[in-house]
Amino acid sequence: MCRVNDPASGLPDISIRQLEYLVAVAEAPTWAAAADRVGVSASALSQGLAELERRVGVALFESVGRRRILRATVTPVLEHARHVLALTRDVSTWAERLRTAQSGRVRLGMIDVAAVVHFPDVLRAFRAERSNVEFMLSVASSRSLLDDVQRGTLDLAVCVEPPEPIVGVDTTSLLSEPMIVYGPPESMIGTPQSWGPWVLFPSGSHTRRLVVERLRALGAPVTIAAESHQPNVLREMVLLGLGWTVLPRSQGESERGAMTVGDQILERKLVLARRSGVVTDPAVDELAHRLRRRPISN
Repeated sequence: MCRVNDPASGLPDISIRQLEYLVAVAEAPTWAAAADRVGVSASALSQGLAELERRVGVALFESVGRRRILRATVTPVLEHARHVLALTRDVSTWAERLRTAQSGRVRLGMIDVAAVVHFPDVLRAFRAERSNVEFMLSVASSRSLLDDVQRGTLDLAVCVEPPEPIVGVDTTSLLSEPMIVYGPPESMIGTPQSWGPWVLFPSGSHTRRLVVERLRALGAPVTIAAESHQPNVLREMVLLGLGWTVLPRSQGESERGAMTVGDQILERKLVLARRSGVVTDPAVDELAHRLRRRPISN
């Protein structure tokens, strides 16, 4: 019979495999797909999760019709599972590289302005001087990058500071960039009450949250006319007269025409994110150091 607790520590006797099952069920569209992802039968998956519930001592699932779904209150357990799995993969990768004498590997994620405007010189120099390092760069939204850091599929990410701390993720401030109001060509800036409608980053993005909160604080009406993840698309929509936008100064310029430049209404902070307590690859540490020391002028 399996023990529920380790008598020496009083901690639940939870296995890495059970945590892997939990994450698979949370991320896969069906239980069958989750079972396939972890390489077991559906019945074995169900038994493993039932044992996890027993050992944790809290119900993790609820029945909705004939389906079993994760309870909303299970988020802390799920975040813990992702963090533990990421750290376990780190140890495995580190041991494999030590055994096979492989060169380093860096998996870096950046929002577009970080990759194109703020840090391209850092990336070029790192790649030129460390050609033996396997280097992978992903460009995505801040939310997506932070999720990937937490899961362990990225080593580092440069993104907008998250609104709240994320379990298992440490952030270090890199720079602050001014966010400017831009209107269609030949429009009058006037007062905040006359601004809009708006073309902004999609709902759920960290920058969108910052912008909307600040616009409301200024008394500007927030009517959304269109959305896009791409700053160049937002610029084009403003040039077409579809609405106003708020962008970093570095992304508010356009070769296709001049938008009306308004006020700086806030600053957004870019941070370097990485997992806490991670078994580090020296190449990851080196790139993190280069990103932190890079002087930025806005």
